[in-house]
Amino acid sequence: MQTLALEIATTFVDDAATLVTGAGRIIFRLATAPIERLARACDVAGVLPRAKSKRVASTACHERLAARRQRRWRNVLFPLRSLGDLT
Repeated sequence: MQTLALEIATTFVDDAATLVTGAGRIIFRLATAPIERLARACDVAGVLPRAKSKRVASTACHERLAARRQRRWRNVLFPLRSLGDLT
């Protein structure tokens, strides 16, 4: 019985710590978002390469997702397509 109570207490403490950490990250991002926007707006010379790389990575990610969705639709529309090799 003691191990169950200890496990429940440990789980509760771990969950509470994770919740506090997540809330802290959210508050930090909300506090620094205007500063980041201002820095990006003032970056006329393109000194902030991180923002550009995020855009490129984001575009590549969107392209991969679009290709995956298109493949998924093909599989839905032609579920027996793979059996064409048997004939």
